[in-house]
Amino acid sequence: MGEPLSPKGAKVVKATTTSGALIALAMALAVPTIEKWEGTKTTPYRDVVGIWTVCTGETRVKMRTYTKAECETMLKSTLDNEFAPAVRKAVPKIVEHPHAYAASISLSYNIGNAAFARSTVARRFNAGDWKGGCDAFLMWNKAGGRVVQGLVNRRQAERKLCLTGL
Repeated sequence: MGEPLSPKGAKVVKATTTSGALIALAMALAVPTIEKWEGTKTTPYRDVVGIWTVCTGETRVKMRTYTKAECETMLKSTLDNEFAPAVRKAVPKIVEHPHAYAASISLSYNIGNAAFARSTVARRFNAGDWKGGCDAFLMWNKAGGRVVQGLVNRRQAERKLCLTGL
């Protein structure tokens, strides 16, 4: 019958795998998840709440036209150097759950590292309530104080990814 597959087709990895391999799997899952929900636009645009954005949801760079390759490099570098480590710092045992880790990187990229660290998601994960943490993704469905269907859809997909392999 084989091993179960994640939503992106990667095999569910058991916690006995090295942490480096689990981190690599989480990153391999996080990048396409974020690309799907953020989209990639090489020219600057205003997001749903009016914030200038470019590439794959980037708001903290010079607003100019970038190449697709520059956008891909920017996303991977930002995730590797900022968001993935911040999620690990907020939830040290997340590495043992690569699908939850990937979903958390996506959430953190969207809401910010500080908000993720303070979130019910992180609190539940740190309490050992992995399913409850995944369910808490659904709380993050607003932008500008109103429910946004795109965020509802994104959080449902992140929750599904998070629950994989638990």
